[in-house]
Amino acid sequence: MKITKEKIIKKAKKAKRESKYIDFKEKFDIDSSQDWCEVIKDIVAIANSGGGGIIFGVNNDGNLSGYDVSSVLSLDPAKITDKIAKYTNQQFSDFEIEEFEKDSQRVAILIIYGVSMPMIFTKPGTYSIDSSRQKTAFRKGTIYFRHGAKSEPGDSNDLSNVIERRLEEIRKSWLGNIRKVVSAPIGHVVHVLPPEVRISISSGAPPIGITNNEEAPAYRLETPDITHPYRQKEVIELVNGKLKGTKMINQYDVLCVKRIYRIDESRPVFYYKPKYGSPPYSNEVAKGLVQSYEI
Repeated sequence: MKITKEKIIKKAKKAKRESKYIDFKEKFDIDSSQDWCEVIKDIVAIANSGGGGIIFGVNNDGNLSGYDVSSVLSLDPAKITDKIAKYTNQQFSDFEIEEFEKDSQRVAILIIYGVSMPMIFTKPGTYSIDSSRQKTAFRKGTIYFRHGAKSEPGDSNDLSNVIERRLEEIRKSWLGNIRKVVSAPIGHVVHVLPPEVRISISSGAPPIGITNNEEAPAYRLETPDITHPYRQKEVIELVNGKLKGTKMINQYDVLCVKRIYRIDESRPVFYYKPKYGSPPYSNEVAKGLVQSYEI
């Protein structure tokens, strides 16, 4: 069964020790190759195992470390995706960074969702310990999974679990589609549409009528490259350019807006979440930010 965001956060809040689903990080230096390699190893292992979370600001014994998690919360998700791709050749972006309070102190959690096909390390995660020694967090060609509280190379049981999870997803998909057909009213016809055609709740979405007329015009949905053309960095540059130096925004400002208004969950007109790569934003985000600062 695929683990949900709600279940991951619930497990994180209750966690007193590390487990298959939850890993603790005392701190995280975003400029340290060692810290990145160790975190990437855990991200890949958790994703391969079906999902979970990494909590920053907590020691291995479950106690708060006192680490300021601001740098983690302000991390651009695209940077994490790029780091993972460097070692796996996979543009994995099915994760979220959030904050919550643990024992009245702010901590950060990296929520990681499971993958259908396990990620394999295509490059070793080697870093320097000192001027004369190196350590390898993971080796080329290995597949990591969570074994209890550890991220370790997989075995036949891990691969068997991956296959079973995938089969369960397929079963649910089939059963869901069968229910739609069975529950259709008598006399109705079921039509199959391509996956890019989706129902839109936007008031500006054009109505489309179904016809058998071969001479009728064909309609195509606009691609995200057109509707959501800006990366986070470009949104910041665009807004700062329109404000003309009167005020300046940064990554943290965009992150706050995204979380307060939950545009990544309920406002698709502003934010598009692709399968691979970092999420782009629409021009409406830039307009809204400029208007807010001008008021």
